[in-house]
Amino acid sequence: MGGVVSLLGALLAAAVVAGFLAAGLFMPAVGAIGGSVRTAVDLFDALPEEFTTSPLSEQSVILAADGSKIATPYDENRVIVPIAEIAPIMRQAQVAIEDHRFYEHGGADLQGILRAFIANQTSGAVTGGGSSLTQQYVKITLQENALRAGDKAGARAATAQNYGRKIQELKYAIQLEKSLTKDQILEGYLNLVYYGDRAYGVEAASQHYFGHSAKTLNLTEAALLAGIVQNPGTTDPINFPDKALARRNVVIDRMAEIGVVTAAEAKAAKDVPLADIMRPTPAKNSCQHSDYPYFCDYVLAWLKIDPSLDPVLGTSEAKRIQAIYRGGLTIQTTLDPAIMRASYEEVLRRVPAGNDAALGSAAAVIDVKTGAVKAISQNTNYNVKPANPSETAVNWAVDSIYGGSLGFSFGSTAKVFGLVTALEAGWPTSSSVYAKASSPSSPAQFTNKEIKGECGVGSTPWSVKNDHATGDGDIPLAKATAQSINSAFVGLAVQLGGDPCKIRETSYRMGLHQGNGKILPSYPSAIILGSWSVSPMTLASSYQTLANDGIYCPPVPVMSIIKDNKPLPLPALGSRCEQRVDADVARGVTTLLKGVMEPGGTADNASLAGGRPAVGKTGTTDGKNETWFVGYTPQLSTAVWVGTPDDKNNSRVLSNICLRPMGETKGCSAGRFGSIFGATIAAPIWKAIMDRALADQPKTPFTPPSTKVTEGEKIDIPNVARRSVEDARALLAQAGFVASATKVYSNYRVGTVVGTSPRTTATRGSVVRILVSQGPAPAPPPPVPAPDPVPVPVPVPAPAAAAG
Repeated sequence: MGGVVSLLGALLAAAVVAGFLAAGLFMPAVGAIGGSVRTAVDLFDALPEEFTTSPLSEQSVILAADGSKIATPYDENRVIVPIAEIAPIMRQAQVAIEDHRFYEHGGADLQGILRAFIANQTSGAVTGGGSSLTQQYVKITLQENALRAGDKAGARAATAQNYGRKIQELKYAIQLEKSLTKDQILEGYLNLVYYGDRAYGVEAASQHYFGHSAKTLNLTEAALLAGIVQNPGTTDPINFPDKALARRNVVIDRMAEIGVVTAAEAKAAKDVPLADIMRPTPAKNSCQHSDYPYFCDYVLAWLKIDPSLDPVLGTSEAKRIQAIYRGGLTIQTTLDPAIMRASYEEVLRRVPAGNDAALGSAAAVIDVKTGAVKAISQNTNYNVKPANPSETAVNWAVDSIYGGSLGFSFGSTAKVFGLVTALEAGWPTSSSVYAKASSPSSPAQFTNKEIKGECGVGSTPWSVKNDHATGDGDIPLAKATAQSINSAFVGLAVQLGGDPCKIRETSYRMGLHQGNGKILPSYPSAIILGSWSVSPMTLASSYQTLANDGIYCPPVPVMSIIKDNKPLPLPALGSRCEQRVDADVARGVTTLLKGVMEPGGTADNASLAGGRPAVGKTGTTDGKNETWFVGYTPQLSTAVWVGTPDDKNNSRVLSNICLRPMGETKGCSAGRFGSIFGATIAAPIWKAIMDRALADQPKTPFTPPSTKVTEGEKIDIPNVARRSVEDARALLAQAGFVASATKVYSNYRVGTVVGTSPRTTATRGSVVRILVSQGPAPAPPPPVPAPDPVPVPVPVPAPAAAAG
């Protein structure tokens, strides 16, 4: 340390004696100085002089589709602005209090250095001081660079109180002034320094303390900010108002002393109370502070993992986090505040937060043509540390990978995938399906001979109940759909070949998956009747495929990302859409779904206002603890779930429900329900959301399907008479039919195929029954002889009364 002190002393002495600062240097000509100073000069010249600045850590901003702010994720709350966007009075205030000769020296303020050197020698310690504004900029930049590189030791060295660090800092400052103008250095300084209370840079500080930009700062505000920089941890006006006020007045006095402001202006500025200028505006650096916390969480999770962003944000999550929290990105999302507001309000109106029934609800709204996520909502308040049942940080509307739950059983909304599979196999919408008799108390039984393959029934028959009693026989597909008849849709799977894996493949192709992202399990109840868990967004997205003429668009929450005023190369909205289902088939399924919302359908209470064309499907699980309505128009696809989010064993049955907000002890202000189905609460929520979301949109009709889809293609049935049942099945399958064997009485040998029903032609893909002989009809029993007639007694007249 002694050598360094001597070096600095020699340098200072030489500078003071020679007294010149040529070319930004304070070093005198070598020939005019003694040997000890020459040695000092050599040592100084040998110090590194290349000073580099890294891009500053800057907050990003997440915007809604209309440009309103959702959140500002950051490691450091900083917004970088050019010097033209900083009020001149702010620049003057900072220079006045930190380095009033800033525009006069060449990076080293000799008067300040000499004063600080003498003070340090007197005290025997290196206490700092004397640094020019350029030197301060160098010091803070070195610290920032080290922190960004994860070099904690380097960050400590950048601010260490010793002469060695001061000399190196001085060398860098002199070199920096050769490459940058004074205004460029001041701009970097004002964007870099810490202004207390987690506000970095003058723009973020101005927004944080006063609620407006640095461009409009006045004298009182500018002096307050300038005064914080020296000791930001103890003089910010929110946590230390008295110290901040005193420091502000010091700055104003200094500005008056050097003639930046007049005495009268200084007095007027000092007379302004802090309360008159303070408008604290908390930065929305976490989703908990956002107006849309669940959507904010979803967007951040999507930004970190979506593979389409690899060329833009990097291939690792660490790189993406760096870009999001330090890269100064402007991320514009697809969120529509008006639709979000409608979604949240309608969910909360019918299923209050923290209700006594512990009922949850969530909704997701998706743009049909692009997959843009317009809104997600649920009936809870966002809190990472829930204090009561009305709070959670779990996002019920999305998959678990985005911060959601594992989803909820989706019930009869699964039936559309059976319809798509049937129409793809050639079934027309006018088809009928054979359904076994079933009721709530007497279920139909299906064995592994009927539901087979990898996704088939096990050794124990599968019991399938209907919500109301239905008889044995053929049911039109339209009626089976409108009334959501379970046994008919299991029968449909049987008649499609008996392997539900076909339907599972259809659903996955249309974007349906479990809440954990995997394909549905191989259980027939999960595939055909929706006994497994999916998220509202996934379900809305898969139905979007039907609304969009079979074109699937994966859900996307981001429209654009801008960096340094330049858009980054993101895939355009809609560019990832793919044809997954034939357009005519999708239109046919839409036609079948119309009956659900017509009289006699399971959701005849969900028709949209003004006769707007819309279709949808109810869903209720067998245990009646999860209910749904999913539906669409040509513009929007929306899924609404109402159920039991915390029913881990799926043991609750939703009956005798009284809904009222948390805190109410009397009445059922949100409704009383004996039992709950998809049409009870979910469908009215869906209708209310869609009516509001589409109020200004045209009433667009659906494109009708072709006659090929509605009536089917008639083809010849091969003659299978006198063949074995196995051969008959093979021939019918080869011709494009689904075979079903039925025993009939005939004079053919038992087990012989008699023919088919229908006999000559049928619709491609339809069921053709193979008529199998079970021998001649038994002889009728002999007639029962009529019983002998029973004699009818003849009444005897009563004797006449005796006179008397």
